[in-house]
Amino acid sequence: MTLTKPNQQLRRDLKEAALALESAALEIFHKAQGGEEAQFLEAMKRVGELHELADRLVGYGDEVKAGRIERLKGS
Repeated sequence: MTLTKPNQQLRRDLKEAALALESAALEIFHKAQGGEEAQFLEAMKRVGELHELADRLVGYGDEVKAGRIERLKGS
């Protein structure tokens, strides 16, 4: 299925946002490694949440590619 330009852009935006979340998670992880255990555990909780959000965005991108989600004209 060929994607329209708006849907191509939507998919690119979703993938870019997912990569930004993954990058932020990695940065939090590296900064938390030197901290105390309680801070590290809290940071790991946040890292897990960021990874879940990134995975969700990637899934939405896959749905755009499959045609299950599409951007309407004028959106």
